[in-house]
Amino acid sequence: MPRFRTASRYCAFLGLFLAPLPTADAFGPTPNPVQQSAESRLMAEFARFATLTDGTVGIAVRDLGTGETLAYNGDTLFPMASTYKVAVAGKIFSLLDAGSLSLDETLVRLGRPLPVRTLLDMSLTLSDNEATDALVARAGGPQAVNDWVRAIGVRNLRVDSNTRDLLARAKLPGAVLGDEAAMESGLSAAQRDARDMPNLGFATDPRDTATPRAMDDLLVAIRTGKALKPQSTAMLLSIMERCRTGKDRLRAMLPPGTRIAHKTGTLNGLGNDAGIVTLPDGRLFAITVFVMKDYKGHQMRDRIMAEAARAAYDYFLFAPDRHTA
Repeated sequence: MPRFRTASRYCAFLGLFLAPLPTADAFGPTPNPVQQSAESRLMAEFARFATLTDGTVGIAVRDLGTGETLAYNGDTLFPMASTYKVAVAGKIFSLLDAGSLSLDETLVRLGRPLPVRTLLDMSLTLSDNEATDALVARAGGPQAVNDWVRAIGVRNLRVDSNTRDLLARAKLPGAVLGDEAAMESGLSAAQRDARDMPNLGFATDPRDTATPRAMDDLLVAIRTGKALKPQSTAMLLSIMERCRTGKDRLRAMLPPGTRIAHKTGTLNGLGNDAGIVTLPDGRLFAITVFVMKDYKGHQMRDRIMAEAARAAYDYFLFAPDRHTA
C-alpha cells in the first residue's frame, strides 16, 4: 500500500511537470470581448472594401493617443506617387529648423522665382510637381530627403526620385509635370479613365515606395513633434489641412467640418491618400489608404479611400476604451 501511494504521488507530480505551461496571455488582463468584436468588424470592413477593386488595397490606421494600429496589407509596398511630397516638405522644414533655409528664400519654378513658402503651399495643396521638384533640389536631392526620413526613424519608406524622373519611369501616356492635378481636376472623367491603366512593372518597382504602416509612421512622427520643431510642425500640418486635391477620397464621407491634414497621390491605376484626422473630442488618428494595379477607375479607388476613412473614424470614436501603448 505505501508503495502504491508513493507511485501515485510520483505520477501526479510527473503529470504536473509535463503539463503545458499557460500562455503569457493567461497572466495578463482578459481581452475585452466588445473591443475584439469592434476590431473584427473594422478589419472585415477593410477586407470588404478591398474586394471593390481588381487591384491591391493597403490600409493602416493608428490612434495617436494609444498607439493602437490596425492594418490590412499594412506591410505591402506601394508606389507613393505624390504622397512622397510630405517627406519633401518635412526635409525642407528641417532645414528651416536648422537655420539653413528661410521661407522667404526664392527658388525657380518654370523660370519664375517664388518663395519657399509659396512652393510648399503649391506642392502640398495643389500637388504641383514643378514646385515639388524645386524643393527637392533645394533639399539636396532625393537622397537627402530619404536620409531625413531614416533619421527620424521611419523605415520601409524610400525616396529615390524627384517627380519628373518618377513620371518618366512610370511611362505614363502623355504624362507631363503637373499630371496629378490634371488627373484630379483638369480632365473629364472619360478622358481620365481612357488612360487610367496601371503600369504593372512600375507598381512592383521598389523605388519610391512605402508600406501603409510606414506612411503612418511618417505622419505620426511629424504630428507628435518627433520630426520637427513645434512651429514647423504646426505650419506643415496647416498647409496639409488646406489640401485641395482628393475631395472624394479620405475626407469625402467624414462629418462636415472634420479636420484632416492629408496628401493625395495619383498615377494611372493608382490612388493614394494619407493624413491625420481629428475626432470631435480632440483625439487623433492617422490613416493611409493605398490602391494599386486597379483597372476599375478612379471613382472606385476614391470610394475605397472614403469608405475606409469613415469606418476608421467611427471605430476610433465609438469603440470601447483601449490600453495605452
